[in-house]
Amino acid sequence: MKMLVAILGFCLIGCFTRAQSVYVTNYISQCNTKIFVVNNISEADLLVYLCKNKSQAKGNDGIWYFEKYISQSDKKIYFVKYKSQADIKICYVKLYSLAGWTKKDKKVFLK
Repeated sequence: MKMLVAILGFCLIGCFTRAQSVYVTNYISQCNTKIFVVNNISEADLLVYLCKNKSQAKGNDGIWYFEKYISQSDKKIYFVKYKSQADIKICYVKLYSLAGWTKKDKKVFLK
């Protein structure tokens, strides 16, 4: 009985959790958000961890999965060449636990 309740709980959590899957567009006119990648964590608005499976990605917390097809993505992004053009500055991190927003006011760009 406890096992059944646990399985149902995980299923319900899975239904309400939305992955932050992104697609990188070729043109700025196709994107929802313009992104610039910085090397220093202190400069970033968002610390991003790249996962290998879409099931590992979660919400709007910096856990990203890159989609191959635009129709399957939650967000469409474009990487700009200059920091001044960006809506959000990101820095890639190697640890899942480091991912997240450093500037909460920018969170609206990926909702």
